[in-house]
Amino acid sequence: MTNDTEQPILIEPPVAGSEVDTLIGSLERQRRTFAWKCEGLDAAGLGARLAPSALTLGGLLKHLALVEDEYLTRRLLGAELPPPWDTVDWDADADWEWRSAAGDAPERLYALWAGAVARSRANLRQVLSGGGPDQPVRLTWPDGRAPSVRRVLIDLVEEYARHVGQADMIRESIDGRVGEDPPAGFPSP
Repeated sequence: MTNDTEQPILIEPPVAGSEVDTLIGSLERQRRTFAWKCEGLDAAGLGARLAPSALTLGGLLKHLALVEDEYLTRRLLGAELPPPWDTVDWDADADWEWRSAAGDAPERLYALWAGAVARSRANLRQVLSGGGPDQPVRLTWPDGRAPSVRRVLIDLVEEYARHVGQADMIRESIDGRVGEDPPAGFPSP
């Protein structure tokens, strides 16, 4: 499997690889599993929820698109968030991505997430070409410390792992799709 620059995309961590390949492989496995849990659903499927939660797969798609851009654009590069995040009044509506997903067409939600993943991969390749996971990211914490690329990757893997579990339960309730891993040949997002 390759991406738009014909570089191989790991679909899981290597059995005995480098630290960077293991971190990226773990992240790619989570992305691929999440894509499989959300794959092929219409607006009703993306809007389905388990009571009493308001969480939906559409909301998760939009939230994880934001998380990708937050971690691997804003934090990693210190760049401004791209559209649509750059026009949101987060102080007025801190849950905008969750709430607004209900009004988005499935194609929009899938494209938003896929675009964020593509940007994240490109940004990470750019940063890692200049050094390893020990290098600090551009955005510093309020106390002035700058986390390492490693820390940001681990935080992103944790974010996905939490939401893949939620997506698993929601998808099972829609059509019975269960399992830890996508079937062989399922494409990476």
